[in-house]
Amino acid sequence: MNIALLFIFGAAIGSFLNVVSVRYQPDKFLFSGKIIGGRSHCPNCKKTLRWFELVPLLSFMIQGGRCRRCGERLSFQYPAVEIVSGIFFVFVPQYLSSYYSLPITYYTLSVLWTLVFLTLLVVFLIDLRLSIIPDEANIILLALAILILVFGGGASFSGSYGTLFGFQGNVWLNHIFAAIIGGAFFGFLILATKGRGMGLGDLKLIIPLGFLFGWPDILFIMAAGFIIGAICGGYLILAYGKKLKSAVPFGPFLVASSVLIFFFGRTVLDNYFNWLLR
Repeated sequence: MNIALLFIFGAAIGSFLNVVSVRYQPDKFLFSGKIIGGRSHCPNCKKTLRWFELVPLLSFMIQGGRCRRCGERLSFQYPAVEIVSGIFFVFVPQYLSSYYSLPITYYTLSVLWTLVFLTLLVVFLIDLRLSIIPDEANIILLALAILILVFGGGASFSGSYGTLFGFQGNVWLNHIFAAIIGGAFFGFLILATKGRGMGLGDLKLIIPLGFLFGWPDILFIMAAGFIIGAICGGYLILAYGKKLKSAVPFGPFLVASSVLIFFFGRTVLDNYFNWLLR
């Protein structure tokens, strides 16, 4: 399919994901009619938006990022999510083409992994806004992980480094082991900090991530998540006067590190070990 068409379609899906993430409430089912149903409207003046105000990216740019009626500035989240979603639709299939040559395997896994990252995008947005990770999202991720393994996925995205950590003989056992290790480590952190250092939602998220990425990729995802979290936390302290004990959702960091390891795991590890062995 043409890359431009893939991006446009992905941006349209991103517009839908914006609706889900902005309207989601903890007491509602993630894809309930009350969340995805109804017309879109300006969050300030409540004006119902017409079709030409809902065209992904274009409407935001033409309107200068403001509501046509009240002039209220619209959140930059709307075009940002549409762009990221479009990028996933373009680059996930392109990246996987280097892993799978059999057409049916390649196309199936491209669809499944794209759905994984769209789900993680929703997790990122909701956890950032509400410090909650919907259980439905974790169930979707777990189901996608099973389908990926059924259709012949399960390759390590850390390249040859995966073999250094062993446990590569059986792909199912490898991914189950990764889920157990991730869950056990986060469970330990929750118990050790009495829930102050890590939330139950993060524990629920790391288990399907372990099942998705396998061992040792989940180890690199956790490590990268803590590093990204430390960098962002330091920025919040310096720029906004946040305290060390301030609560910051960890889910977005896990999502960011998952994207990092999927696309750049081998490159990151190459650079790390080259620096370590200098």
